[in-house]
Amino acid sequence: MRPAQLSPDPPVVLVAHGSRDPRAAEATRALARAVAAARPGSTVRPSWLDHTEPGPTGVLRDFAAAGHPRAVLVPLLLTAAYHRKVDIPAAVAAAGAGGPLIDVRVTDVLGPADGTVDVGLLAGLRRRLAEAAPAGYDALVLAAAGTRDPRARGSVGRVAAALGAESGVPCHVSYASAASPEAGVAVAKLRASGARRVAVAAYFLAPGRFHDAVVTTAGAAGAVAVAGPLADLPELTDLVLRRVDAATRGGAGAGQLR
Repeated sequence: MRPAQLSPDPPVVLVAHGSRDPRAAEATRALARAVAAARPGSTVRPSWLDHTEPGPTGVLRDFAAAGHPRAVLVPLLLTAAYHRKVDIPAAVAAAGAGGPLIDVRVTDVLGPADGTVDVGLLAGLRRRLAEAAPAGYDALVLAAAGTRDPRARGSVGRVAAALGAESGVPCHVSYASAASPEAGVAVAKLRASGARRVAVAAYFLAPGRFHDAVVTTAGAAGAVAVAGPLADLPELTDLVLRRVDAATRGGAGAGQLR
């Protein structure tokens, strides 16, 4: 039987990559607070794969020990690369080893799922661009963290194409690591082709060294603005909740159940 104090809704575990930069952890905590506030009575805990505690395994074990029969885990990732394919399944498996069992539903990442770019994700990117470049722009660079996974890079390209189409301007991709071009090169290429007001959309969930590097290199190349990370925007909060709801229903956006 479920203890009387437990909510009928499964608790939510947000899992971020983790960073040595304390701003990144605070952004994740802020998003967790926003998700909890948007759904009163829900239990939402942040966790990190590296650099910051607690990890997702510990949070899931805590929920199991408290009597929760199930939980929903949301990867705070924008591509379904190594961390989603390897690290998160390993953390879920470890949670069920040698302790109380808990069924865990893992949602899709926040980036494109099944090839579809979420309208809320695009709205959040455009909101940050409007904040950073209120005078407008005639070309865009979508700056992402970077990955060696070609399918993950393809998903970033789909976001860039959708963002450019919604904005009515060309939008090129850049990466802060693991792939090219870097932001400054992408900005310079657009300016060489005739663009005069190139803005950079930050395909990041939190601040940190990658975003800082984009600000530096894009600014040096003549970008008029670099948008801030998505952080705890209402559009991102809503996207997280829709991922949770899809996973709970077992429909689109659901991952494996164990």
